[in-house]
Amino acid sequence: MTTTRSTATSRLATPVPVTPTRRSRLALTAGRAVLRPINCALPHNRLGIAAARGMVAAIMAAGGPVPPGTRVTPVRSGSVRGEWVRAAGVEFCDRAVYFVHGSGYVLCSARTHRGLAARLSRDTGLPVFVVDYRLAPEHLFPAAADDVVAGYRWLLGNGYRAADVVIGGDSAGGHLAMDLLLENARTGTPQPAGAVLFSPLIDLSFALAEYHERHGTEAMASARVGRRAAELYIDQAPADSPRLRLTVPPGTALPPLFVQASDAEMLAGDALHLRDMVVAAGGSCELELWPGQVHVFQALPLLVPEAAPALRRAARFLADALATSDASTRERVS
Repeated sequence: MTTTRSTATSRLATPVPVTPTRRSRLALTAGRAVLRPINCALPHNRLGIAAARGMVAAIMAAGGPVPPGTRVTPVRSGSVRGEWVRAAGVEFCDRAVYFVHGSGYVLCSARTHRGLAARLSRDTGLPVFVVDYRLAPEHLFPAAADDVVAGYRWLLGNGYRAADVVIGGDSAGGHLAMDLLLENARTGTPQPAGAVLFSPLIDLSFALAEYHERHGTEAMASARVGRRAAELYIDQAPADSPRLRLTVPPGTALPPLFVQASDAEMLAGDALHLRDMVVAAGGSCELELWPGQVHVFQALPLLVPEAAPALRRAARFLADALATSDASTRERVS
């Protein structure tokens, strides 16, 4: 397989590794041998979905447990559901990370991503609000997208300036985060200072995923499984809805983006496609393709040694984005 590397020069001295560690290769091999066949065999009915939800929750808990000292504050405010996650020593302040968890629109929750949110809080020094959007098939499009928009606007309505908020998202959460940014642009809502996306899903037809599945070593599931999960959310909605088939029109006002994915996963093509769309529209998008990793490896530090340095690089990007936003705000005021 030909590995496509990031076209951006990293602001960090330590480069993205050229080859995966032994443990990462083992995780990829084990995923292909065990996890992928199970995911491909589970039916998309009530029992199959319940089993998949339980399996993913167990993997997230085992590979990325919540660090000691983490504090969790549930949020129930109107239609907004979620939780604040703060690493040990992190207090509430005038800045925050807004995180949109992955799920294939069907799995996961704020709870399954609590460990990842806590480590992101630790590395950024900021509280992280993880929105608990509604899942399919119980709730159909645009329920999840509407919940993500509502969570962001809830933050703005509770004293946070857009310039003091940064966004994170993984997998299907990347699609929902991009929908939020495009909705902000369409409605004139102030954009956050920056966004970090881990293995974002962009193409819900999974055509890009099918191509990269043939040329990669995807360890989690198949493009067919991913498409079927997305269809549980899309249901009868038009496939060309602008909130499903995401496009970035030229001149769209977006915050700077930072994308990390594995060169071995089927969503590598989605990450490349997103970068190309944003740059072609005049925006800024840095892309890092890490060699030989599992999907959203940043969430699994006990299994993948590269998870910690990758997350630190993402946190550094968010810190730089906030600093740039703050400097720009001061310049406008003065």
